Amino acid sequence: MTLRRVNVVILLLLAVAFLIIVQRNLLNLSDILHKENPDAGMILPFESELSPELRQESVRKGEEIPVVVTAAVERLGAVVAAMNSVYQNSKANVVFTIVTLNDTVDHLNVWLSKTRLKNVKYTIVIFKPELLNGKISKDPQTLEAVKPLTFARFYLPLYIPEAEKAIYLDDDVIVQGDIQELYETNLKPGHAAAFSDDCDSASAKGIIRGAGNQNNYIGFLDFKKDAIKKLGMRANTCSFNPGVILANLTEWRNQNITRQLENWMELNTQEDLYSKTLAESITTPPLLIVFYKRHSTIDPMWHVRHLGTTGAGNRYSPQFVKAAKLLHWNGHYKPWGRTSSFSDVWDKWFIPDPTGKFHPVRKHAGDN
Repeated sequence: MTLRRVNVVILLLLAVAFLIIVQRNLLNLSDILHKENPDAGMILPFESELSPELRQESVRKGEEIPVVVTAAVERLGAVVAAMNSVYQNSKANVVFTIVTLNDTVDHLNVWLSKTRLKNVKYTIVIFKPELLNGKISKDPQTLEAVKPLTFARFYLPLYIPEAEKAIYLDDDVIVQGDIQELYETNLKPGHAAAFSDDCDSASAKGIIRGAGNQNNYIGFLDFKKDAIKKLGMRANTCSFNPGVILANLTEWRNQNITRQLENWMELNTQEDLYSKTLAESITTPPLLIVFYKRHSTIDPMWHVRHLGTTGAGNRYSPQFVKAAKLLHWNGHYKPWGRTSSFSDVWDKWFIPDPTGKFHPVRKHAGDN
């Protein structure tokens, strides 16, 4: 009997020791997730802040539709208008993930909580610019044009680790259709993302004149470089615009898309792989490489773009713009700026800043 009691005591002690070890390991794991991730070879680029709205019961039910947007301090009015257009044109259970920098959080929270967007579900995620160290050219001209948040789309699975699918939107868009329709677009097996091709019937109207071949691969990549030649890609392949992305996050993780994109960014800093005639986004070339012949397509009406370029007002009729499901003012002329086509469409969705810091610029007849 004495021996049995001793054995029972020993087993109890072992059980307690095991539970203590498990608890410590779980705490250590939590710490690791905020530090370096040795498998990915990088630091996780965010800290999450849950809005008060997420703690309240929402009227909207059903499957969550994750929508990722970025919020730069000088363009906060843009992301607010984009979110408003998404939310008001759908009854779906939309949940926004807003990727931003530390200097924007308080202003953004006030704007969302003090206006008609107070019932919107959102999470704010802080992007760490140091994540881009060694991945961007040190050319002064390039550095001046680089905005860290433009690369946020490369890290989509990290912001919403529990999601299997998500939509990424640039901040200079207005959604006029039901976002659920875009979310339900079918992606082909094995495809991690869907984009709108630059050769489709809607965007072909908006090819940028005088900016090189900006609707195919040669407009973005230097096909004289060995690293590009070895890929065997066709230079005249139709490019795509990454301002709207429908992502299969499960495939994105399985194929390690983020690391592939980072590898090409790093190689570009060493070998200068991007085209010298690159007119716009420096985020596009690595995406074109990684998703070459391996992406699905979005309905052209879900990404009508080039509204921010010269002559957009002549290129698109008001009837066509009204019928579009999503409008994108990519280009130099933004709808909150002094000169832009169809800025009246954007104005419908803009919500004035309760702090008074952001004001759309408008050219009045009395201006010089």
